[in-house]
Parts: sequence; structure tokens; C-alpha cells
Amino acid sequence: MSEILSRIHSPADLHQLSEPELHELAQEMRDELVRVLSIRPAHFASNLGVVELCLALHLTFDFSKDRLIWDTGHQIYPHKLITGRYKDFHTIRTRGGLMGYPNPQESIYDLFMTGHAGCSLSCSLGLKVGDELLGRTDNRCVAVIGDGALPSGIVFEALNNAGGLGKNLLVILNDNKMSICPRVGGLAQCLDKARLTSLYQGSKRHLHSFLSRVPLVGEMANQAMHQVKDGLKAFFTGGMLFEELGFRYIGPVDGHDLRSLRDWLESLKDQKGPVLLHVLTEKGHGVPQASEDPVTFHTPPVFEMVGPERTILSLKRGGSKAFTDAVSSAIYQVMKDDPQVAVITAAMCQGNKLEKVRTDFPDRFFDTGICESHAVAFAAGLAKAGARPIVAIYSTFLQRAYDQLFQEVALQNLPVTFCLDRAGLTGPDGPTHHGAFDTTYLRLFPNFVVMAPGDELDVVPMLRFALSHSGPAAMRYPKANLEKVERGVAPMELGQAEIFEWGPDGALIAYGSLFASCVKAAELLRKEGLELAVINARFAKPLDKPTLLRAVEQLPLVVTVEEGTLEGGFGSALLEAANSAGLDARHIIRLGLPDRFVEHGERSELLPDLGLDPSGICNTVRRALSRATENGESAPLRLAR
Repeated sequence: MSEILSRIHSPADLHQLSEPELHELAQEMRDELVRVLSIRPAHFASNLGVVELCLALHLTFDFSKDRLIWDTGHQIYPHKLITGRYKDFHTIRTRGGLMGYPNPQESIYDLFMTGHAGCSLSCSLGLKVGDELLGRTDNRCVAVIGDGALPSGIVFEALNNAGGLGKNLLVILNDNKMSICPRVGGLAQCLDKARLTSLYQGSKRHLHSFLSRVPLVGEMANQAMHQVKDGLKAFFTGGMLFEELGFRYIGPVDGHDLRSLRDWLESLKDQKGPVLLHVLTEKGHGVPQASEDPVTFHTPPVFEMVGPERTILSLKRGGSKAFTDAVSSAIYQVMKDDPQVAVITAAMCQGNKLEKVRTDFPDRFFDTGICESHAVAFAAGLAKAGARPIVAIYSTFLQRAYDQLFQEVALQNLPVTFCLDRAGLTGPDGPTHHGAFDTTYLRLFPNFVVMAPGDELDVVPMLRFALSHSGPAAMRYPKANLEKVERGVAPMELGQAEIFEWGPDGALIAYGSLFASCVKAAELLRKEGLELAVINARFAKPLDKPTLLRAVEQLPLVVTVEEGTLEGGFGSALLEAANSAGLDARHIIRLGLPDRFVEHGERSELLPDLGLDPSGICNTVRRALSRATENGESAPLRLAR
């Protein structure tokens, strides 16, 4: 039992604890993370690393009125534990339970639902300016951002704006030398330099007494002093960049020394102007396996306790092969076959399972960090030079590069291949991570080919087709175990669907990952005497109009099935095509994700809720055919021209 943690109903209760009790509370919080995460997979190492920082922030500020935003909110668990949600913490990442990210519907202490990196500074600055405009001048504003998110372009836009406005804003740089994988790039080297020294603690006055003893003589002394100061700061620390942007830089300081952190925050909370506090933490702190291997323990499989409490954890690994495995294997093979193929990822090497590609093809593997806009424009440059770039990225994160998709890729008609992982429902990660919108936002662009493999057998030929295509192409696939529909696989040709079977009573047209579910639904309905066609659409753009419109014209019912938003999705594309062809489309029914943000839960729970499992598909067909029979309808009629 967590004796102290169970007594914390709000951050105000923290002030009743002694220093020893606060340290015991920190351990109880880590124990609770271990306990819950021994039940289900969840973000782990990142949360272990911010326990003391979380406590120090809530002991220093009153965030019932002050403002706090955690950038990339997967590090929100300790915050939830001390803001009145401990009793429900066992429900985290389960359907109907606590969300694994900040959620304003859960608590007044969560201001934004943050699952994408980099936006905390912009939102915090907006909150500060908004509060002042509305007369709330006493509200303090704090943004916590990790070193992995720091290189994001929007962060520098916010730093530039905040430095120019000069508003009172405290930015906590949580530096643990990690994104999900180890951080990359020149900025990482700048931060590493700061870790090497404690000489410079951030304000110019700390260095002034030292510099005053430098033996400079003559008229050049005064002119040289400023240059010497800046030069020494640049040499000794990584804080020069922030100082030049208008921030007062403080640090680096120990992020696991609770007393020291409180002292620093107390001294800074009423400072005027923008301040950046550089805090050094250890990802996975307090659990040896997690600190030694923070990549694996970022979002590990379920744990099993195999030693004394607080010591050893064993990973329970599943054996199922996922779509991501099939795609990463296919990428590896095409890189072996073609030296012009290169791979770009935005800090998601592990998530996209590209570690072997990174190891074996280091000259053709590029991790840009959490910089999706740059990744896509960089890929466009590679393609323009004659290479064949693959951008391996999550569907929901590609949204961050929308303008580059338009201008640098589609407008130039460049052969960039996009492998969109986590397309569809991502399960416990919830609405910030569900890949709901990619079909819609990509098929709008001229020149783009938009595809989805129906099963495992489609993956390799679809990737090879994309790399042979003369323009941009995107292939979406889910965070799900592979399924295979046994058949003689039709060749992969531009805009060509695959007819799995034909039947007179209707058609199930699957776009992507629910092809196997449509086959199962057709098998169930066959036992009831219904013979339905099943079509693996493969392409949302260009559509296989001859095949799909034949079904619309000849069959009494057409049901499109997709694991993406209905608004503007594959089913909408078919409706548009039917309308253009002058066909009656009233018998087309679209199944997909509704026009709302789908909550978190296991994919196996969410699909039935949305009628997207075999049983739900069958029910849709039964209801539609029943209504048609009651209305005396037969085959669809062509509209009068």
C-alpha cells in the first residue's frame, strides 16, 4: 500500500509532508508506476525520470491557477498521481479509464491534450499573453519540454517570439539525452557541452566576477570584455543559444535533487522576462533496467516481477508478427537490392522497427529528430537529386508536415514513398495517436497515389510498386498483428483493386487493414444464404473505377469498410466517383471511423464498438438488406441522364 501517496488528493497536500516523507513519496510514485505497468504496456522510462521534477513544480507553484503544460504528454503519469487521480490510476490506458496523456476532461491541472511534441512553448506563451489581456496578471506560466522535442521547428518559432515579447515565461528543459531513441543532431551536441560544466549557471552576473579578474589592460579592455564573456559562455556551456534568443539561461541543474530543484524554482518563479531552466534527468531513474536501456523501456511490453520488490523486472514478450515488422523487413530488402533507396524517420527508429536498417545501412538512414516538416522537405531534396527516399513515419505525425507534402512533394511531383505506420486505431494511446485522417488529407493532393495493403501478402509488392512509381506514393498500415488471406495474389498495378470473390447479393469493399474482417464477414453471411462479393480495394487514389463502379451499378448493396475517418475517406471517394458516373449511390453504405475523436482503448475493443469487426459488418449488411426488402427495392437504377 502506498501510505503517503494514498493521502495525496491534490497538490496542496504535498505541503504537509516533511523532507523525508517527500523522498518516500517519490519512491512510492515509482513503485506505483512499476505496479501498474506490470499489468499493461505503457510509457515507463520517461515517467520514472520526472518524478522529482513533478513534485518540485507542484510544491513551488499553485497550478490550480498558475499554468503548466507538459510537452509530449507521455511523461504525465507522476503529475496524474498527485492531482487527485491516484485512486483511478490502475485504469490508465484502458477503455473508460484514465488517458495516458494529459486530458482536460479529467482534471483542471491538465490544460491541453498533448501527444505530439513541440507545442508547449507556443501554448504557454499564448496562455500568458491571454491571461494578461484578461487582467489575470498574477498567473505564472511554465512549460516542460524534453531535449528530444527541442529541435522541433515550432519550438524555435516560440522561443523567438517569447524572447521578443519579453513576457514572464519559465521553460523547463528536461534534458535526459533521449528522445525515444538517443537524441540526434547539432543541438544535442550543444546540450552535451552544457553537461560538462557547472561553471556557468545562467546569468551574466555569475560570470562577471570571474571575468573581472581577467588581466586585460589598455584601451582594448572595455571593447574586449563583452566578446570574452560571450566567448567563454559559448565555450563552457550550451546556454549561449538561449541567451541570444532573449532568454535568461540557468543550468544545468540536477533534476533528481528535490531540495535543490525546489530552491531553483522558488528563486525563478517571480523572475521577469523569459527564463529557461536546464534540468538534467535520467530516463528510467530508479529502475536499473529502465535507466540502462531507456529505448526498450520507453514503452515496454508487460513486466513480471522476478525478484525482491523495487529490484528486477522481466519483460514478457509477445510472439505475434505485426504489420510494422513486415514493412520494416520489406524496407530492409529493397535497400539491399537498390543503393538509391534511403530511409528517413523522425525520431521513430524503434517505433518503425528500423534498427537493423540503421545498423546495416548507416549512410542511407537518416533520423531527423522530432522534425517532421524538415524530414519531408529533406526527402524531397533527396528525390530531386535522384535518390528514392522512403519516409517512415506515423500517420498522426505526418500531419505536422502538411505544407511540405503539398509544396515540396506533391507540387513538384517527386517520387517520395511514405510508409505510414499506426494508420487507424492505435489502441491505448488514444485520439492524439489514432491515424484517422491520412487517407483524407493525402488524396486531396494532385499527383499523390494513396494505398493500403489488405494483408501481409500485399506489403512487399505494394512497397516495391511505390518505389517504382514516378511520383509520390503513400502506403498506410495499422498498429496490429498481421493477417493473411490465402489466395492467388493479383499483381500490384496502379489503381487496380483485387476481386477476392464475387456474389450477387452485395459487395464488401475493404480499403486496407479490414480486408480479412470482410472475408470473415462474407463467410458468416454465406451460412445464412447470402453471397457477397469481397473486394480488396488497395488504392484510394486512383480508384479502380471499372471494378468498383461495376459493383455499384450491378449489386443491390455496396458496403465500404475502412479504418479511417469517413469524412473524405475511401468511401467518400467511391461516392464521388459514382456521382460523376451518374450512378445511383443510395445503396452505398460507408463503415469507418465517425466524425468524433475516438477514445483510447484496445483496438480489439474499439473496432467492435464502431461496428468494424466481422460481426458488426454482418449486422450492417443484414440491416441494409432488410430495409431494402421492406421497401420493395431491387437492383439499383442508373440515374436519368
